[in-house]
Order: sequence, then C-alpha cells, then structure tokens
Amino acid sequence: MNKPFTQFYQQIASNRLSEWLNTLPAQLSHWQQHELHGDYKLWQKSLDALPKPHCDTPVEIDLKKGVFVGKQEDLNQGEFKRLENLMKKFKPWRKGPYHIHGLHIDTEWRSDFKWDRLVDHISDLSNRYVLDIGCGSGYHLWRMRGAGAKFVVGIDPTQLFFMQFNAVQHFIQDEKVNLLPLGVEQLPELKAFDTVFAMGVLYHRRSPIDFLYQLKTQLAPGGELVLETLIVDGDENTVLVPGERYAKMRNVWFLPSAQAMCAWLERCGFINVRVVNTDITAFEEQRKTQWIDTESLQDFLDPNDNSKTIEGYPAPKRAIFIANVK
Repeated sequence: MNKPFTQFYQQIASNRLSEWLNTLPAQLSHWQQHELHGDYKLWQKSLDALPKPHCDTPVEIDLKKGVFVGKQEDLNQGEFKRLENLMKKFKPWRKGPYHIHGLHIDTEWRSDFKWDRLVDHISDLSNRYVLDIGCGSGYHLWRMRGAGAKFVVGIDPTQLFFMQFNAVQHFIQDEKVNLLPLGVEQLPELKAFDTVFAMGVLYHRRSPIDFLYQLKTQLAPGGELVLETLIVDGDENTVLVPGERYAKMRNVWFLPSAQAMCAWLERCGFINVRVVNTDITAFEEQRKTQWIDTESLQDFLDPNDNSKTIEGYPAPKRAIFIANVK
C-alpha cells in the first residue's frame, strides 16, 4: 500500500509541488495507521488479484475519447471473467464509464457528458499541473491527462473511490496521474496548480466561501478554476438552503443562483468570472445500472413531477463556472 505514495513523494520532490512534502507523508501515514475503512483489506485483496494482460505489444490506451484500455483479446476467457467479478467487488461505481479490456463498467453517472460540456471552454491543459478536488474514482483525472496535462492530482477522502482509482491504474500504469485519500481541508496553500477543478463539491461544504478560498490558495498566479455545482434560478441574492435532505442527500447545504455564485467568486478575489454552461440533469446522465445496486436520479425526483425533488425542491440543475486568479 505504501508504494503508490512513495512513488508520488519521489515525483513531487523534484517538481513544483515539493513543498507538499512538509505535511503530506505524516498525513498519509496517519491515514494508513488509523483511518482505514473496515472493508479496506477486502478491497486490497481484490485489487491484488486483478489479472494482467499477456501481450507481446503495449496495451492500447485511449484517454482522449474516454477511458479505453486494451481489448478483450488481451485476456483469456477465465481472466476476463475474473476481471469482471473483481471489479464488481468495488461497487457502487458512481463516475465513469470505463472500458477495461472489453469490460464496460457502466457507472451511475455518464461523467463523459460533463467533460464534453466543459472541455471546449477551459484553457488548453497541455503541460499544465492540474488538481481535481473531490474527484471520486478519478474518471476526469484520466480525461485531463488525455487532454495533455503534465501532472494530475486528485483528492477525495472516500476510500472506496481510492480503491476504484487504483483498480483502473492497475491497467493504465501512468505515474503522472495520482489520487490521494484527502479532503480539501488537509491541503496546504500550495499555489502551484495551473488548473483546479472542483466539480460537484461546493454544495457539500458547510462554508462555501471558505471552500472558494481553499481553492484559490491552490492556484498558481494566473491559474484557472473550473467549478461545477448545483444551482437554482434567481437573482444575485437567491440561495437555497435545503432542509435535512435534498434529492435524498443529507449533506447539501447551499445552492446559489448562477448570479450569486459569480458574486461569491468575485468576492473571494477571482477575476474573469463567467458561466459557460447550465444543464438540467437528465435520466440519461444519472441512472441505475448493474454497477451500483442503489437508488439513482429517478428515485430522487417527485414521481408525479420530475421538475421537483422528492422533497419538493427544484430538480437538480448544474452550472459550470470558470474564473482566474491574478
């Protein structure tokens, strides 16, 4: 388990993230010793049992059109069945999809839809250092790398997502793409990333303004923030603070209007703030599949009126914001 972290330490020791070594090893050591999930050993056992392709030539990997790794012919029939069975040990798979040696991991979210909505609006990622906060299993990390990013780091404290990422990394083996089991509050003020992504996170934060400042302190001068979040209709003073649940989620705190979100960003010192996309979440983008075994969007909406959540709030509507720092 130490190996991926050791490799990461070695890499950042010689790049612009070297300051992180002042805090990161102690944090991850504490995590390994005291904070492991009760199922972690079972997940690790499944990870260790994943097959490796028997190929005379390098495995074909395409991260530009999606996350496509190899072909089914790279594995024999028994290995493919083992791959499928082991990958299902990591359910629920939320963000994706992934195509691993012919196995289609049909995740709950079609995260490629979100990528397609934003990719033409962001700065070229070529040779950039990129941070993705709340990255889930890391689907967008791979797309960022496919778009040319030089060094990609994702953080997400959910340990199942960490194991899902490592299951995919088992087949891709790209040391320039990394996921760390951390929350944003554990990051020092690195001011080192050219682009910071924060997608589907802000509404889970009890203090959205503090969160925006945390994002800002990760960006290098002139850097770009790509933020996607739930919004509601209204003017610059409109903010929905839901009750105990929103779309059956307990941890939803603030849903601003697009205008309010822009005002928050500007108040925090971001410049060139703009909304590049708004989109109502559709059943084609978030739905039940054999890879989740839980409820999904259809269960979260009023069965008699899909424009409302089951609690009576406006149905999920998302917007993508882009902003810069000086």
